[in-house]
Amino acid sequence: MQEVSIILPVYNEEKVIKQVLHKIKEVMEKTKWNYEIIAVDDGSRDATPTILKEVEGVKIITHPYNLGYGAALKTAIRASSKKLILMMDADGTYPTKDIPKLLSYTDKYDMVVGARTGKSVAIPLLRRPAKIFLTAMANFLAERKIPDLNSGMRVFKREIAEEFFHLFPKGFSFTTTITLACLTNDYTVKYVPINYYKRKVKSTVHPIKDFFNFVTIIIRIIMYFKPLRFFLLPTVILFFGGIVYATYTMIVYNNITDSAMLFIISGVQLGFIGLLADLIAKTRKNNESSFSKTPTKAHDSARDTFTRHRRKRT
Repeated sequence: MQEVSIILPVYNEEKVIKQVLHKIKEVMEKTKWNYEIIAVDDGSRDATPTILKEVEGVKIITHPYNLGYGAALKTAIRASSKKLILMMDADGTYPTKDIPKLLSYTDKYDMVVGARTGKSVAIPLLRRPAKIFLTAMANFLAERKIPDLNSGMRVFKREIAEEFFHLFPKGFSFTTTITLACLTNDYTVKYVPINYYKRKVKSTVHPIKDFFNFVTIIIRIIMYFKPLRFFLLPTVILFFGGIVYATYTMIVYNNITDSAMLFIISGVQLGFIGLLADLIAKTRKNNESSFSKTPTKAHDSARDTFTRHRRKRT
C-alpha cells in the first residue's frame, strides 16, 4: 500500500486549523493511501495549541517558541515515518481536495508541486511584482521555467529531504530551497495547477525582509550547485562590454583607456572564478555520489544520522 506523511507547520491559526485538518482527513479517507498527519505548533500565542488537541488522529509536536516556517517543517520531517512527504500550509489557502491529484503523479516524479496557476488565485497584489522578479531570476539561474517557485503545497520523496536537509533554512525560503535543489540536481519535478484562496488571518510574511531572504537563498543555492551559471552573465557583460568600449576609445581617441582594460580584466577574472567554483562544485558532487555508493561503516553512520535525529524528536 502507498504511504505518505502529511506535514503542516502551524502558527496562530486558531480560526482555520480545525477545519483544515478535518478536510485533509475527509479527503484522505476516500483514498487507499496509508497516511499520517503531523502538525507542528511553532510557538502559537493564540488558542491553536488547545484546538489541535481536539482533533483526533493528528500527531502534534510543539515548539516552545517560534522558530520559523522552515524549522517547523524540518521538525515534522524528522518525526515522519512514510516514504513520501506531503507538505501544505495550515492557513486554509491551499485546496485540500487536490491532494489526491498531486499524489497520483508520485510514481513518475520525484517531487510534485501544486502550482498556484489555477482559475482562482488570490495572491496579494503587493507580492506579485516581487514574485515575478524572483521567479524570473530563478528561471535564468536554474535554466528552466518554474511555474511556482515557492508553493507551500507539494509532495516529495523522503530521500530528497534527507539529501538536502542540511541546506533547508528555518524561514519561508524552505520551499525555494527544495525547488532549486531538485531542479539543479536533475530530479524530476511535476507542476500541477491548483487554486489558491485568500487568507482568513493576517500573513506573517514580511514583504521587504523576506524578499531579500528569497534573493539570497536563490543565489546561495545556485552558487552551491551551479556557480558557473551565476558568474556567466556578469562575465559576458564585463568582458564584451570592455571590448566594445576599448574599440570605441581606440577609434575616437586612438588609445585604449584604463577603464576599458579594467572591464576586460574584471570579466576574465570573474570567468576564471566561475570556472574554479564550478570545478569545486562538480568535484564535491562526485565525491558525495561516490561516498553514497560505498557500503562502508562510515557511510552507514552518516546515512543513519537523519533517522537518529528523527527518533529523538518522536
